[in-house]
Amino acid sequence: MNGYVGITDGDWFTFLSGFPGIDEVNFWQPGGNRLFRTLNLGELFLFKLHSPHDFIVGGGFFAHSTLLPCSLAWTAFGERNGAVSLVQMKDRIERLRRTPPTKEDYHIGCILLEQPFFFDRNDWIPAPEDWSKNIVQGKRYDLTSGIGKRMWEQVQERLLPRAHPNKLLRMVPEPEVRYGSPQTVLPRLGQGSFRVMVTDAYQRRCAVTQERTLPALEASHIRPYSDNGPHKIENGILLRSDIHRLFDNGYVTITTDLTFEVSKRIKEEFENGRDYYALNGRRIMVPQNSIFRPSPEFITWHNENKYLG
Repeated sequence: MNGYVGITDGDWFTFLSGFPGIDEVNFWQPGGNRLFRTLNLGELFLFKLHSPHDFIVGGGFFAHSTLLPCSLAWTAFGERNGAVSLVQMKDRIERLRRTPPTKEDYHIGCILLEQPFFFDRNDWIPAPEDWSKNIVQGKRYDLTSGIGKRMWEQVQERLLPRAHPNKLLRMVPEPEVRYGSPQTVLPRLGQGSFRVMVTDAYQRRCAVTQERTLPALEASHIRPYSDNGPHKIENGILLRSDIHRLFDNGYVTITTDLTFEVSKRIKEEFENGRDYYALNGRRIMVPQNSIFRPSPEFITWHNENKYLG
């Protein structure tokens, strides 16, 4: 298993380290022209402050990387972007890009990290001995040998219950945490990561209409989170905003054979719905990766508990 040490903005770290109950963060990159491809799902991403503060100060678990318009990154993650407002976030991005303020909704790189942790000052870890002052963004390490292994052991020491009972390092799927070699597991997603990953899984197109206007698209839970529906890609579907509302209110559904179905209640209650009935029976688009396709379990729940028939 690999890990990555990424250079972190001090203001970003300071703001998020005081954020109570945080379950995800967007580690954004100002350039917006290159995807982060260094880690695999569930691998460890560590935060190192800019020099002269050459310390590792926290980390999280890699879930996904993407390029997003700045406004959408803010909509998805809000203060979990490490700023109090979109205005402040854009100000930091533009200072790093060394560009004047603009109304343009430019793209930024987004590295989505789950179960973030932040060390107290006396637990900061010195930068690895092979760290070069010339590193601009970060460096990958093998966590199973040499410098990387020693760094992994230092991280474990700081996050085991003995030192931080409320900040357990979740490298195994079971509730308990143990010493040993790092293992790659699917990290538990937060709401923002769920929204972004569903959006990308559906290639930024509505599953029903193929609409591609990104501000009009919304990631919907098939089984709502409020009804114990998990933040899992297979419990999500990307829909145009009006269809999303109808789906959440039971006026439309999808079937286990992945077709779109429209309730007769739209016509009965609103004497309308022609445009929606024209979509009835249409086969929906699904993610290319089969593990992200809608789960029959969640579809059946929606059919039985939400759909008005």
